[in-house]
Amino acid sequence: MTLNAAVLNRAGTLAPALLILASCGAAPPVVTPLSDEAKAAVTADAGAPRDQLAREIDDLFTTPGLGETRAVVVMADGRIAAERYAPGYDKDTRFVSWSMAKTVTGVLIGMLVSDGLLALDAPAPVPLWQRPGDPRAEITLRHLLQMRSGLRHTEAGDPPYESSEVRMLFLDGRDNMAKWAEEQPLEAEPGKQFEYSSNTSVILADIAARALTSSAKPEMRRRAVADYLQQRLFAPLGMTSMVPEFDASGTLIGGSLMHATARDWAKLGEFLRLKGRTPGGEQLVPIRWVEAMVTPSPRSPHYGFQTWLNRPVGKGDESPLFPDRAPKSLFSLIGHMGQYVLVSPAQRVTLVRLGHSDSAERPPMLQQAADVLELYPVR
Repeated sequence: MTLNAAVLNRAGTLAPALLILASCGAAPPVVTPLSDEAKAAVTADAGAPRDQLAREIDDLFTTPGLGETRAVVVMADGRIAAERYAPGYDKDTRFVSWSMAKTVTGVLIGMLVSDGLLALDAPAPVPLWQRPGDPRAEITLRHLLQMRSGLRHTEAGDPPYESSEVRMLFLDGRDNMAKWAEEQPLEAEPGKQFEYSSNTSVILADIAARALTSSAKPEMRRRAVADYLQQRLFAPLGMTSMVPEFDASGTLIGGSLMHATARDWAKLGEFLRLKGRTPGGEQLVPIRWVEAMVTPSPRSPHYGFQTWLNRPVGKGDESPLFPDRAPKSLFSLIGHMGQYVLVSPAQRVTLVRLGHSDSAERPPMLQQAADVLELYPVR
């Protein structure tokens, strides 16, 4: 008896359950044919079965309950394996980073440490904290990078306008974000407690500006950081679309506001997969710094230096990724409402998914992203 190809499962083998149905005379379920758009999204050298990859990516765009996927780029072995956009978006569309910007800030700090302008385990050079008797003088750059400064920063509040992030970005702190974030008191001993915070990333951006210029003039601070990022990171990687935002005081909004195309976000992911190298082999930041970025913090096994890790979290907590479905070496840039650059060194793959998914839609959307990654073997 010849079975219709529709009974083939996504792995390309005969599904046992469908064989049982066929032997009983029951009709197998109908598999919807792939659209031309879905097929066209996958390149000839995809590194995975083309139809399966096209279908899994199509599901990211079409499956109900996952939110709105606006862009997907898959890089395999350094080449574009698949690329697709929702109507109204294309390869030239700049997408806002939200918190994916934090990882860029982590790279920026690494370059400054490598240049000898900052020290990882010295007291963070924030003038306000250096007054005699100020306990915040114990906060180090490492504490800030790992989100364990101990400062009273509440990322999400109820009501929302009470959160430290909203107050800093949009209310009383918006004109000088770093000053507002640095003025907050301690609520825990430095180094003892993990608390994810956009305020912390802005403090790091302020530290970067101070390392690059002694001027307090907003335009000088803005130019110093923008030029450094352009010359040392964006230009060597060919990230021509990147637009970072600054506040009125000239501080990079390093926790949430950078804009780039999906392809350029993929280039950043590939740069990190290659441990700080360009595709041509130029080392832009030390290998050991990227390794530190993806090493679990003592207070948060799922977080490194401004980067999320695919590791289990504490009992009762929900993992931000999918440690049961991908190598533990996988790490990610993660932004508000479903922005992801998923980097899997063991599979030589980077997956960018940009769009809009609420808190209920993100977990199933991530599982669908995991379906895409599972098409690539661990090497």
